[in-house]
Amino acid sequence: MSRVSIRWLALLPLLFIFVGVAFANRTYPIVLGMPFLFFYMVMCILVTSAVMAIVYALDPANREER
Repeated sequence: MSRVSIRWLALLPLLFIFVGVAFANRTYPIVLGMPFLFFYMVMCILVTSAVMAIVYALDPANREER
């Protein structure tokens, strides 16, 4: 996978947050005792962390010795 295509993965969390909030903006259902929008934003944080870890692990620049 090239460096450019790996960095495109970094746009996924941005899309997940901006596009998804329009659909998740509701109070019900209650998920794990939280309103749905709050639960969705917590999931956005977790997904963003996972995607950034994947981008970091796959980026060849991070494997080079300095």
